[in-house]
Amino acid sequence: MLQLQEETEADWWEVEALFDLCFAPGREALSSYRLRDGVAPVAGLCLVARDDDGVLGGAIRYWPVQVGGAPALLLGPVAVHPTRQGEGLGAWLIRDSLHRAADAGWQRAMLVGDAPYYGRFGFDRLEGVEMPPPTNPDRVLGRALVPGGWDGVRGAVTRAEP
Repeated sequence: MLQLQEETEADWWEVEALFDLCFAPGREALSSYRLRDGVAPVAGLCLVARDDDGVLGGAIRYWPVQVGGAPALLLGPVAVHPTRQGEGLGAWLIRDSLHRAADAGWQRAMLVGDAPYYGRFGFDRLEGVEMPPPTNPDRVLGRALVPGGWDGVRGAVTRAEP
């Protein structure tokens, strides 16, 4: 049985090890990481999934960013341990955290990812939203957490103030 919990400071390095295991070397060279430098993640939305023995099965993090001056959430990374993949854990982490984000008053979330995968969670390509290079614009996706959450929001994605 898995349980979702908010990530704590004690979880940080174990979650980092999971991300290292699940993603290619050099993941921190991606442009999305420049948006995270020196900015704390959104604590109430960063979740870990652990089994009854406390073994980490998956994790998700969110970061505050600005899009043309409007606040937004940057989803990612999200990872599921290879031994737990195929169980729906990634979908659970995404859906639960998006509900928490909406409940916390966030209006919009975005990510850089595969449209066929994230489309099932309501993410679509964002027109007029520019991630720092070298990001493929077709992979810049967003989801409104409230009706009209992305209406009129355009421009460069920049770091939130630390």
